[in-house]
Parts: sequence; structure tokens; C-alpha cells
Amino acid sequence: MSLLHWLFAAEIHFGSKAILWREVIGNVFGLASAVLGMRRKISTWPIGLIGNVLLFTVFLGAVFHAPQNKDLYGQAGRQVLFGVLAIYGFYRWSNSRRDTLRHETVVPHWTSGRERMQIIPVTIVFFILSYTILKSLGSWGPMADAWIFTGSALATYGMARGYVEFWLVWIAVDAVGVPLLVKAGYYPSATLYLVYGAFVIWGFISWLKVSRQAGALGAAPAQ
Repeated sequence: MSLLHWLFAAEIHFGSKAILWREVIGNVFGLASAVLGMRRKISTWPIGLIGNVLLFTVFLGAVFHAPQNKDLYGQAGRQVLFGVLAIYGFYRWSNSRRDTLRHETVVPHWTSGRERMQIIPVTIVFFILSYTILKSLGSWGPMADAWIFTGSALATYGMARGYVEFWLVWIAVDAVGVPLLVKAGYYPSATLYLVYGAFVIWGFISWLKVSRQAGALGAAPAQ
């Protein structure tokens, strides 16, 4: 049996329940990416991309024959979006590391009033469009799925830009994601969301501390 065939076929059984190994592995890569992101390591982006590819196949359960047999198009779509943002984040952090005197990948900072005025209406429109599309596609739990998709996009963009608030957005995503994934039977992903819930608090405090230190030193974020 080839590694690729095993990856798509291997399951873990808990009584009458079955989960895919690739869901577990994909979420491990996702968690590793989050840890690296908190430490502002540029490897967070390629590591996360591997997890995105694996989880894309998981959330199209009816297409790739997952035990849940449910298509969460928002969850699958966000993996594609994550892939695009991973390229953007890698590029931005690479440039930032070259431009800053201390060769840091990104300097955490709060959004300005002008940035918030730009981001909030775009987020609202993005959510409405996502919900409309996901509902028309027959996605399971379209309202929650649309918010997870929107919030994940917003948080990942915020991470690439170095916004401290992106950690708070992840908390809001987790609060909706856990019950949705439990009901849909994606237990490893739901568990990871719970782990994220505690982890993002740690990440938020870490980035907040760095942003205050940068402010005291007069460091200006790259735009």
C-alpha cells in the first residue's frame, strides 16, 4: 500500500465512530503552524499549508469519502483561502525580516482607526456573500460555516499583517467552530478548536507584550 493510498484510506475507530488519520495529521500541522506563528517563525506558513491540503480533502467528506459523509464547503473553502494567504504571509514576513533592523519577521501592533474602518465593512460583505454561496451549495450548517470561513480569513490576514487583534478573532471562530464540528462528527478538528481556544489566549498575551515593547522602542510596523 502506498503512503498516499494509506493517507486517504486509514481510519481510527472508536466503537461505532470512525475518523480519518489525515484529519488528525492535518490538524497536527495546523497546531504546529499556530505555535510557530505565535513565535513569529516564517516556517509557520509552509507548515500550515501542508495541513490545509490535508484538511481540504477531509471537509469535502462526500467527495473524498470521509466517514462523516458531509460537505462543509466553508471549512473546505477556508483551506484554499489559507493556502493563498500562506503565500502572502510568507512573502510579507520575508520582506519584513529583510527590512527591519533586528531582522524580525513581523512587528505586532494594533490596527489603526483607519484600518478598522476599511476592514469592518469588507468583513460584513464577505460574510454575507459567504453565507449566500454556502447555503446555495447545500453546505451543512451554512450560517456557522460562513462565520468560520469569514473569521478564519480575517484572522489569517491579520496574522500576516501583524495585527494583535487576530488572536481575538480566532477566539470568536473557535466559539462557533467547536459545536458545529462536534455535531458534524469531525471530532479531531473540534478538539483542536478547543486547544486553540486556550492557545490563542497565550498567543494574544505574547504578541501584546511584544507590541508594547516595540511601541516603547518606537518601532514602526511595515505597511
